[in-house]
Order: sequence, then C-alpha cells, then structure tokens
Amino acid sequence: MNNDLSRCTACREGESFEQPISMAFQPIVDVRDRSIFAHEALVRGPTGEGAGSVLQQVDASNRYGFDQLCRITALRQAARLPLPGKLSINFMPNAVYKAETCIRATLETARQLDFPLQRIIFEVTEQEQVQNLDHLAGILRAYRKMGFSTAIDDFGAGYAHLNLLADFQPDLIKLDMQLLRGIDGDAVRQVLVESVAQICRKLRIELIAEGVETAGEYAALKAMGIYLYQGYLFAKPAFEALPDVNWP
Repeated sequence: MNNDLSRCTACREGESFEQPISMAFQPIVDVRDRSIFAHEALVRGPTGEGAGSVLQQVDASNRYGFDQLCRITALRQAARLPLPGKLSINFMPNAVYKAETCIRATLETARQLDFPLQRIIFEVTEQEQVQNLDHLAGILRAYRKMGFSTAIDDFGAGYAHLNLLADFQPDLIKLDMQLLRGIDGDAVRQVLVESVAQICRKLRIELIAEGVETAGEYAALKAMGIYLYQGYLFAKPAFEALPDVNWP
C-alpha cells in the first residue's frame, strides 16, 4: 500500500489514538457589541491536563487518528454545552490526505448533532511544519466550499504565512501573541500590526488579536481598529465548560 493510500485508509477507518482526550474552551469576543464571536476548542487530557501532555504523544503513526478525534470531541462537547457563536477547531494539515475524504467523520458527527457547518471554523497553525503550501491551500479551499470558515492561526510566527496568504485568503487571521506582547510600549510592533491590519481590511479578512493579557495591549490594538479578541484579559480557557467573559 503506498503512503497516500495508507493515509486515506487511516483517516477513513478512524485509526486509534490510544490516549483519551477532552477539550477546554476559550471565547473570541467582539468588543463592538460585547458579543461572543466564537469559542476555540483547545485539546486537554481527560482530567484537564495541559495540551503538551497530549501533543507529546502525537507522531507520524497516530496523527491521523488524533486529528479526527480532536474534531469529533470538539463538536460533541460544543453541542452538549451548548456553545454560542462559532466553534473554532485546530487541524493538522499533514494529517489530511484529501480534504473531501478526511472530512467525512466531521460531517457525519455534525449531522448527528445537528450542528450547522457554517458555525465551524477550521484554523491551521504551524505547530507542525507544512511542507506543501499548495496542498494546504487546497484543503482550505475545499473546506470553504463545504461551508466551513477558515483561519490562519499564529500569523506572524510562521515562515510561510505570507506565501500562503498570497495563494489563499482565509476568512480570519489570528495574530501571533508574541507579536502583540507589550505592543502598547513598542513602536516597532505597532507598525507591524498596523500593516497587517491594513492588509486584512483590503483583503476583507477579519483579524483576531490573540493572547491579549493587559489593558494597555487592548487599548493599543483597539486604537488600530481591531475588534475581535482572545486572551486572558477577557477569559482563560475553561475545561469542558464556557468561561465567563470579563469585559474591559
């Protein structure tokens, strides 16, 4: 069996990921009307252990099963809560051989839960280096065609994000938190973020400031016209629950 067919079979058959997982949820807020835009599902161990304890057990032999399990677990818990707004799910592009095939379990779970596809955001990060940007862009295009929203996470941290943006314009971009740290006192960071914000406005991409922790950071970003936020200033992730939002 060739490598491509092996990947497809693993995805279709739900290759097992032996460690049980759960999810924590962190809100993405819209400060214009103090509403919940979405919640990001963040992988945790079965009793709330940090993501690192789970991710360190993911490798080439089980990443397909892990990716599928994360999607299904996020949907089931979001439906149970129930979760307002959209649900943002991280996915591993190297765990997707063909988008239309590897999405089957997600589509079936959403159908069983009566969870509208339009409420699901798939966001990609560079925790796992993507070797083929054309492949990733193809996945994102396929997801959008199916009715999902798409997002690039940690924008500003990955080496290939601008190249990806040239080929595919997602619905959302999440600014890397390290780029935002202390931005209220850093003129260089302000120029960089203002430039990204301008690009996003011209391309009609919504921008999320991720990892905002202080009132000063928030004030600086709000002055740039950014209105979607995620970070400890507003709420920490809550294990298997929806946290209360602290509005500045």
